[in-house]
Amino acid sequence: MVDVIIIGLGCAGYTAAIYCARYKLSTLIIGDKEGGTGMAAAEVGDWPGTQFITGPELMENFKAHALTFESVTHKLARVEEITKTADGFSVALQGGETVAGRTIILTTGTKHRLLGVPGEKEFSGKGVTYCATCDAFFFKGKDVAVIGGGDAAVEGAAIAAQVARTVYLIHRRKEFRAEPYWVDRVRARDNVRSVLERQVVEIIGDKKVTGVRLDKPWDGSDTITLDGVFVEIGADPDSGLAKSVGCALDERGFVKVDAGMSTSVPGIFAAGDLTNASNYFAQFVTAAGEGGVAANSVFHYLHSGH
Repeated sequence: MVDVIIIGLGCAGYTAAIYCARYKLSTLIIGDKEGGTGMAAAEVGDWPGTQFITGPELMENFKAHALTFESVTHKLARVEEITKTADGFSVALQGGETVAGRTIILTTGTKHRLLGVPGEKEFSGKGVTYCATCDAFFFKGKDVAVIGGGDAAVEGAAIAAQVARTVYLIHRRKEFRAEPYWVDRVRARDNVRSVLERQVVEIIGDKKVTGVRLDKPWDGSDTITLDGVFVEIGADPDSGLAKSVGCALDERGFVKVDAGMSTSVPGIFAAGDLTNASNYFAQFVTAAGEGGVAANSVFHYLHSGH
């Protein structure tokens, strides 16, 4: 049995692992997706002390740092269930293996929100993708749409515009909600066309995506001919594990935590984009901060006799 099992291989998880190791706690960090949503960041310009780095590079740095500690064990596996035991928790993994820990830190982050229109499921992987910054390269010289108006969508459009022939940035509101830096980047590109106050009601195609249908005409037609569609309409908390073990969630499905990142279940802590902390400001800096606080709380919890 280890002192702490961290579930989630992203920014919050690796930061928590680093701090747990510094507190000399035996630590297992486990998850089925290396790097979390940080892997989708093509450019990171707001990590203090580093003016520019890609998301994958930053996450590799986090992982390498955490694994320099002998007390940290890393495992790539899907967690199926968490069960309370007399002296801690049992964690069941896909394939039948179980691991045991005195405490848990949940850092499972978020999952992409689906558009929920006809054609989305049928053409997923056949022109429909959920990460413009990850997949834009595959659409070099082609026409694509990015759906959404937040940071991920507008950043994705700016990145896609570097390789695509035309990028249609489709947003249901009058104005984008993204950071002004990315809005300015998009407006500086002459191959990005803003399709505002429109919603996609269907993704159309044959064996692969051929276009989208809008809820009302734009530029004389209710359809846009495309080779690819990037759905970037936000994310929902990946809180299924937390809910199943009894952690209280807020009305939006995020895990409720106190100032010390404690959940409603004694011995279980949470950090990062999964939580209702940090004003829901999902950033590398907030995820890292919450991960460090969670590790500190685990240390005090274990040393208070639990």
